[in-house]
Amino acid sequence: MDAAQTEFENPFGMDADCENCPALCAERSTVVHGYGDVGGEFLVVGGSPSAGADATGIPFGDDAGGRRIRSMFGELGFVRSPPETVAMDVQNVFFTSVTRCRHPDRAATDAEVANCEPYLDAEIRMINPQIIVPVGQRALEALAFEYTTRSPDSFDVVEEHATTIRGRGFELVPMRDPEAMDEAEERAFLEHVRKNVLARDYRQTKGRRSR
Repeated sequence: MDAAQTEFENPFGMDADCENCPALCAERSTVVHGYGDVGGEFLVVGGSPSAGADATGIPFGDDAGGRRIRSMFGELGFVRSPPETVAMDVQNVFFTSVTRCRHPDRAATDAEVANCEPYLDAEIRMINPQIIVPVGQRALEALAFEYTTRSPDSFDVVEEHATTIRGRGFELVPMRDPEAMDEAEERAFLEHVRKNVLARDYRQTKGRRSR
């Protein structure tokens, strides 16, 4: 963790009372900004906050999907606390999402995604990751639009799961929504990251942008 970092939760001090989306403000419990190591080379990006994230203020919060994400990244060596620990002890990874507020009955609209885009863009710029893991279709499409040369509608997270996609300045390693993933898909993701990312010097392979 960078020497100047004092906390994992919302370390960049982003607006905890954001009111850019009135329909979401009326339904949310918490604005869920990023969590993790601001010097991390891995960035994990979900779609909208889950119910557990909305309750805790931490991406991939206290629910089945969040525990699965924490368990998987624990196996990869990035999460040093047990999967049931919501306020994770992490290294070399930052967790965030495309949108920062949850509506319990629907997905975020395109306008709401656009309103949150500056938050995600700022995190990507400040963290300057090597590997981005889009979790779910919405996150993959949002990142594909901004950071690859392919059309967003050419991506299918089921087909792209546990593969590597060359992006502008980093690589994307898509993951299915953790609650939809079966055990074979979980193993495939872990194996792909171990063999095709961690087992090589990905910094040299794709080039490192200066901080």
